[in-house]
Amino acid sequence: MNIKELSSNYIDHIENIKRYSPYTVKSYKTDLNQFTDFCSTKKKTDVNKISEKFIKSYLMKLSEENLATRSIARKLAVIRGLFNLAFKDEVIKTNPAALIKNPKSIKKLPDIASAREIMETFREADKFEEDAAQVKVIFELLYGSALRVSELCNLNIADIDLERKTLRVTGKGNKIRIVPIGEKSIETLSNYLSKFPIKSLNEPLIETKKGGRIYPRLVHRIVNKYLALVTDIKKKSPHVLRHSAATHMLDNGADILAVKEILGHENLSTTQIYTHVSIERLKSTYKKSHPKS
Repeated sequence: MNIKELSSNYIDHIENIKRYSPYTVKSYKTDLNQFTDFCSTKKKTDVNKISEKFIKSYLMKLSEENLATRSIARKLAVIRGLFNLAFKDEVIKTNPAALIKNPKSIKKLPDIASAREIMETFREADKFEEDAAQVKVIFELLYGSALRVSELCNLNIADIDLERKTLRVTGKGNKIRIVPIGEKSIETLSNYLSKFPIKSLNEPLIETKKGGRIYPRLVHRIVNKYLALVTDIKKKSPHVLRHSAATHMLDNGADILAVKEILGHENLSTTQIYTHVSIERLKSTYKKSHPKS
């Protein structure tokens, strides 16, 4: 079988069988296209002729291009998934990616904005926007409910229950979770919804000026613009608000299992990174304020 044909089958598998989100499928396509292009350049298009050594040579090329270790690990995970499917479907007799280990990476603690800085974005939005309701609801849900950007974009009117103070969120792998909405978030949401007449419960919660569903790139632009006005942290993406929400919850004594459920993490180890952030912040505060430090 040709590598491009296998790649196409794999995309069909994750899209229709695994039910990955459109954003995940898009990033998988990009990674697979890069790998199949490399295969074509090296004239290794027959999947049975792709060896462990060949895949390692591709990873080495990525490393030489100074690609981040995390990005290389992600691309390897996609290639591993591709050959796992080929092996399962008996297209190949041995899996060339099965024994390749992920490149070692130094775990970087995520960038965090303070609660004061996040609240400051609301005041900045009032200065720059004719109507800041949309900007405020984006920040409120990304931070107040610790949503991923894709989860925010996929929200419909029907997903909000203001009476029960909950939000129905479709997370990774189309898994549904119920997330609580705080009083401030309800106030911001109610204000936002009062400005736009609801035609259908299935319409997007947040729309563009042209009436379409809001999309990740637009959210990135909005969040980057307003975080840049209030903080000096390096990363200013929507995910920073999610990181900040998780860290602030743990700072204030939240149970880590409850935080795991709110974030929609499958594994507790993913949530535990925020306990490290919380401890580092505690150490920093101690160093700055304790006379014996």
